[in-house]
Amino acid sequence: MSALRILITGFGPFPGAPFNPTPALVERLVRLRRPAFDGIERIGHVFPVSYRAVDAELPELLTMHRPDALLMFGLAARTRHLRIETRARNAVTTLWPDADRIKLRTGSIAPGADARSFGPHCGKLLRAARNTGIDARASRDAGRYLCNYLGWRAIEATTAPHGPRLAAFVHVPLTARDGRAWPGSAITADHLVDAGEAVLFELTKLARQTEPRSA
Repeated sequence: MSALRILITGFGPFPGAPFNPTPALVERLVRLRRPAFDGIERIGHVFPVSYRAVDAELPELLTMHRPDALLMFGLAARTRHLRIETRARNAVTTLWPDADRIKLRTGSIAPGADARSFGPHCGKLLRAARNTGIDARASRDAGRYLCNYLGWRAIEATTAPHGPRLAAFVHVPLTARDGRAWPGSAITADHLVDAGEAVLFELTKLARQTEPRSA
């Protein structure tokens, strides 16, 4: 079997969230040494919380690495459980600026559908996460900020010729900077790594079973 390439992404800090646990999570997932990941190339990337950065960097990453799947992580600071997003909404906030202090002037991402689905594989990713003991739930609302925006662009990429076969977006709760659980939450940074590893492993299996999209 040919080697798979998986692009694993997180986000940096943003207004209202000076600490984002996803960069550390991405780094740990890329560095994991497991027999199950032998022959799988894992590429880590952290996006600035910027519409302009996503629009510039995602196409560059796809062209440079040609990943077979995208596994994206974002922070849902008010949530105390793990969320497997099942869709991206055609919605974007005009109220909150990104890290570049830019506010968008339109409330939609693109003409057309109200939402786009990541696909039926989300159910299997959810089960994989839950099997680690973490409180993981399916979500139909990824918000109207950069996480949802990146999810939309990633789903677009999976429909393009030679694009990624699968994409997935996982929202994680806030943890303390030292990795301990945030007050009101039972989830630590180590729990996130365990769940992230399980989701990553399941995604690689599913990507192998999915035919590449040709021109």
